[in-house]
Amino acid sequence: MHSGFLILLWLVGVALVQFLPVSVLAGVALGCALFSCVLARSRLLRLLRRTRFLLLAIFVLFAWFTPGEAILAAWPRISPTHEGLRLAAEHLARLFTVLSSVAMLLERLPPERLVGGLRALCRPLGWVGLPADRASVRLLLVLRYVEFSTEDGLGDWRAWLLGEGPAPDAERLHLAIEQIGMRDVVLGACVLGGLLWWGLA
Repeated sequence: MHSGFLILLWLVGVALVQFLPVSVLAGVALGCALFSCVLARSRLLRLLRRTRFLLLAIFVLFAWFTPGEAILAAWPRISPTHEGLRLAAEHLARLFTVLSSVAMLLERLPPERLVGGLRALCRPLGWVGLPADRASVRLLLVLRYVEFSTEDGLGDWRAWLLGEGPAPDAERLHLAIEQIGMRDVVLGACVLGGLLWWGLA
């Protein structure tokens, strides 16, 4: 499947998750959790570890600062509310669904295919002056530097910004350029038809 189509499907899925009712969202979040644990467990754990403070902040802000009925009636000033806990659970479920889908997308697409897919999606913006080729190559360079510094223990992003980190060996970059196949066209038409039906329903 074309990498650009996979990225487009991910973007559509992320947008749809924001409009799902809570009853459906619970099942979607559980399904994404199961799939990501099987297909991209290590990436999911890394993403959760890097966003742990954001997740904690969302929980605290919604649980303690949403007006409503206090859970601890004896200490209403320091107690979270029932309404706040429901909102916190809903927003955490949406964010977790997005994170798990990101983990599966990154596991499925290596940096070359990921940037190649973004290049394909940005090509139509060339009519308004966006250099898709240059932007995709720069993004690939950033991904390579990030991967190089984190996996080989060559310092964090602060060292790179200060110019103190060692530079990786020069190498030839490879940008994946894929052709759109008939399967991509058929799946794209099905997705477009489903979105139109859902929007008109």
